[in-house]
Amino acid sequence: MVYNLSQNHSLVSNWVSELRNVEVQQDRLRFRRNLERIAEVIGYEISKQLPSVNKNITTPMGVASCKVLEAQPVLATILRAGLAMHNGLLNYFDRADNAFLSAYRKHNEDGSFDISLEYLSCPDLNNRTIIISDPMLATGASLVKSIHHLKAQGQFKEIHIACAIACKVGIEHVQKEIPEAHIWCGDIDNELTAKGYIVPGLGDAGDLAYGTKVQQ
Repeated sequence: MVYNLSQNHSLVSNWVSELRNVEVQQDRLRFRRNLERIAEVIGYEISKQLPSVNKNITTPMGVASCKVLEAQPVLATILRAGLAMHNGLLNYFDRADNAFLSAYRKHNEDGSFDISLEYLSCPDLNNRTIIISDPMLATGASLVKSIHHLKAQGQFKEIHIACAIACKVGIEHVQKEIPEAHIWCGDIDNELTAKGYIVPGLGDAGDLAYGTKVQQ
């Protein structure tokens, strides 16, 4: 299932417009905060689909029956670009367990690239709901490889993907490889360049959030 939060106007589509804006992008703090806010909304929407239980809560005046999460999810993210969205999800799922992966594009001299995954830290994933965040779903290669790597650690209950901008090509790749995934997007673009960049997209989310890097 794919959810495009900019399909209908909301504050999300306003934040997406700022993420794309080359002038607003000069403010790294605002760029990170917009990623964070989009993730917060996605987290809220995902929470509506998670199982709940009734719990009696003692108030100063009596006892209230309240719906609460049946179990906390595991929040996963792909370093480094995913950190801002991860923080947004963690603002809402503040008691969640966390997982971190270091998948990145390792470029070759001919312009092609391979996905390098060198680090993973995660809790027990068996029978857990996983919410993995990555700002850009372009080719989907790094996301698919990361999720398969997580699957090797335990059989989780369900998987939700949170991204700011997605490309149709990447979505189709994820749906083919991980058909059970729920994909939540701030917005969806149609075009992907030969080098695997989304158009119009927003550029390199990691660089815009945390500064340019020396490419390995």
